[in-house]
Amino acid sequence: MECLLQYLDDIDDLVGSIGLVYESLRRVTLGFAALVISLLLVASGVFLALVSPPLALAACIVLVLALLYSTMTASSRKPLQSI
Repeated sequence: MECLLQYLDDIDDLVGSIGLVYESLRRVTLGFAALVISLLLVASGVFLALVSPPLALAACIVLVLALLYSTMTASSRKPLQSI
């Protein structure tokens, strides 16, 4: 009976190690995807600025306003402290 429990423990360890490898591969893949997407966004912004500078300026202003709005309307993480 103890041998069976040892085999089950080994199988559990194997599954756990596969999960750890999967998690590290998932992190690397997501990091690479984020890098590629950010580089594509920068390249498309530069291309838009070269093709049509007024349209690129308008897009930049809209993005800055969206960022400002989301920053201003986000809830504060720190609670207010009484004096």
